[in-house]
Amino acid sequence: MGRSQTTYVVLGILAIHPSQSGYEIRKTIQQTVGFFWGESFGQIYPTLKRLAAEGLIEPCPVAAGARPKRQEYSITPAGQACLQEWLAIPYREDPPRDEFLLKIFFGKDAAPGANAAQIRRFQEKNQRLLATLLELETLARAYSGRQPGFQFWMLTHSYGVGQLRAALEWSEKALKMLSESGADAPQNPLDAGSLSGSAQA
Repeated sequence: MGRSQTTYVVLGILAIHPSQSGYEIRKTIQQTVGFFWGESFGQIYPTLKRLAAEGLIEPCPVAAGARPKRQEYSITPAGQACLQEWLAIPYREDPPRDEFLLKIFFGKDAAPGANAAQIRRFQEKNQRLLATLLELETLARAYSGRQPGFQFWMLTHSYGVGQLRAALEWSEKALKMLSESGADAPQNPLDAGSLSGSAQA
């Protein structure tokens, strides 16, 4: 029987953090794999119930006198085996869906200045994300450097940093190309006036 990808995300998180509630799993996803994996958070609680019924995870025992606000779970040996089996399967080649690239591809029909504006938004977003990842790297090395999975976390981190730097380099070249070709000239009359004035000077 096929399982959803959410199953393996939950098992993977519990393999790192042996005792987490659904809320904590959601928060951990946002702070880790959420940078490159879009998860449906509405599926986490149904997935936890299904995995517990299958014996892949189990509720954590409650300490005497304690009353936790949320039920916590830990992964079982069967869950570890299921996760290991999934990790050995070749990854799926899901077709990419990138609206930014879709808009640029059809950019010939965009209003003047629209393509450059899209690229600048793309550039600003990636600059912010790169700064966040570099900050996270400093924190990770300080607090998680001795964790067993650290080198694998850093592999995904360095991939993301490399992608962002490549995207920023591309965006600079793209803006320069549009500027030099005049294919996406700004529609602001003041900009056009300043350009013609500088040319006459």
